[in-house]
Amino acid sequence: MKTRILFAVLLVSVGFLAGVASTTTTRARQTAADAAMAALEGRPETPPPAAAPAPPPAPPAQAAPLAGGPDFTAVAAKAVNAVTNISSLQIVRRRSSPFFNDPFFQQFFGNDEFFGGRARPEQSLGSGVVVSADGYMVTNQHVLGDDVEKVTVLLADQRELAAEIVGVDSYTDLAVLKVDATGLPVLPWGDSSKLKVAEWVLAVGNPFQFSQTVTLGIVSALGRNVGLSTYEDFIQTDAAINPGNSGGALVNTRGELVGINTAIYSETGGYQGIGFAVPSNIARRVVDDIIRYGQVRRGSIGFLEVSPLTPRLARQLGAPDTNGLLVTRMRRDSEAYASGIRPGDVIVSLDGKAFTDAQSLQRAIADAPIGGAVRVGLIREGRREEVTVKVGQSGRE
Repeated sequence: MKTRILFAVLLVSVGFLAGVASTTTTRARQTAADAAMAALEGRPETPPPAAAPAPPPAPPAQAAPLAGGPDFTAVAAKAVNAVTNISSLQIVRRRSSPFFNDPFFQQFFGNDEFFGGRARPEQSLGSGVVVSADGYMVTNQHVLGDDVEKVTVLLADQRELAAEIVGVDSYTDLAVLKVDATGLPVLPWGDSSKLKVAEWVLAVGNPFQFSQTVTLGIVSALGRNVGLSTYEDFIQTDAAINPGNSGGALVNTRGELVGINTAIYSETGGYQGIGFAVPSNIARRVVDDIIRYGQVRRGSIGFLEVSPLTPRLARQLGAPDTNGLLVTRMRRDSEAYASGIRPGDVIVSLDGKAFTDAQSLQRAIADAPIGGAVRVGLIREGRREEVTVKVGQSGRE
């Protein structure tokens, strides 16, 4: 059996080799015939086709480059040069009586300092932003504090200069300083009304005395009212803001000043992702008025106390909804009273713009041109009316 299998394999191998030899012989004879025919016809002999060159070896595979994040290095380099470190020395008076805070003690002596007190100097630190090449800069009023004795500014080039307080504005918690210097780097004003939620912003300042610190985040919300000051329209950001950042710059990706960092919301005293900045459009007006007039000039229609509408009040007053503000108190010598506005009226618009909160109405009146007039839309006893009110100047600085 093994002999038969071996014999079959041998026959197959011989057949295969014979076929290969036959094919080779046939090709050789065809080549010779073609050469002979070419010689008879006077044609050049066609060379056999050359073998195709081997392709070059493929280069080793490389990983695709990783896409990087946004590059704000140029913006940051410009911004840090226009942000300063501000140090304020103030005199704080502390009561020396160990019993002064005791209610029983105050029942007899009131709030007078019976045992005398002592004054001690305290230093506050913060940031500021240069807004003109000839030495004007803006910061927060709370950075300076009260009873200020001396203000010192440390520039980005490490020059330390004495600063003069040009003016402060308690409405917005802003202050303007002036140093004796020229040719200072300046951050250009940006238009904060064009900011959008989720837009990139940089916070630049001196947190915990670490000078020229830059943090990155986005605009988290706009138009925040958080009860920190009278005149609010804060930009909320998650760019890290810590103690010492107050008065520093909030900068957009074009290197423009869009806000003045003012406060943080924190349960621990440190950064928790919620910071607030005064919009540049408000800060710019404050700075310009203080430089020009020494105070901020705001419009006023006199003392006017308003409260939000509830559904029950809206039904009682004949208002179609709760979009309006109820006038609860006012002064008879006010421009508003002279125009015909009375307690019990519901203010629904100012120059055609609707308002649902007192802060927004107050800002709109304050921004109205002094000496001009505004159109106030009212609902009175269920009827819509409109009165024209002359705008005076607010007496509060």
